[in-house]
Amino acid sequence: MTDIGGRPDENQDRVNTLRLADNAVFAIVCDGMGGENAGSTASFKTMQIVSDRIMGGYRDDRDELSLKNLMINSVKTANAVVHEIAEYDETKSGMGTTCVAVLRKDNRIFCVNVGDSRAYLIDNEITQITKDHTVVMSMYENGEIEFEEMKTHPRRNLITRAVGVSETVNPDFFSMEINEGAAVLLCSDGLYGCCEDYMLYNAVKNVSPEKLPKKLIDMAIENGSGDNISAAVII
Repeated sequence: MTDIGGRPDENQDRVNTLRLADNAVFAIVCDGMGGENAGSTASFKTMQIVSDRIMGGYRDDRDELSLKNLMINSVKTANAVVHEIAEYDETKSGMGTTCVAVLRKDNRIFCVNVGDSRAYLIDNEITQITKDHTVVMSMYENGEIEFEEMKTHPRRNLITRAVGVSETVNPDFFSMEINEGAAVLLCSDGLYGCCEDYMLYNAVKNVSPEKLPKKLIDMAIENGSGDNISAAVII
């Protein structure tokens, strides 16, 4: 589910889910950036291209390396298309989008991300799978700020990597086994930026899957989110 949230002009987030097979599902969240409708174009194109390539390229007999390549190359293809649109249409110049996508096959997940949209593993605790591509994360890793400062730092919303901004992009990739009954939450910063981890954990653990995305978005709105809000949950 996605919602315009506290941003009054438009919703530049896009979210999609796919059932690939009886034992395989896929979800993607993109958070666009750019003036007028450029951010919406970047996020929609990325969501569409990655989803189409995953749906068209998935086979149950593909091994882990093959699935890794499929997911990474899907994002790279979207990057090339979005970048080309921005190059030839000056109204779209500089547009880009975050992208986080997860493919779950049986009890293994494959995850790619670019930017600061996140994937969390929720089992006995909540763990962030992805690492934010942000200025404040770089500052923290370089010892310039403390971990606690990242959430309130004035540069916290500046990302260092996005789909479509440059000719090429290198997504991060993660693969891991998860327990039966564990959940994976994908979301834009409009959700996690105003909801503590324990709130996300409690919602996933205590709300039925059918009502969960709306519950998460309502929770973000109640907490004063000033941005578009998107959530997808694989359970």
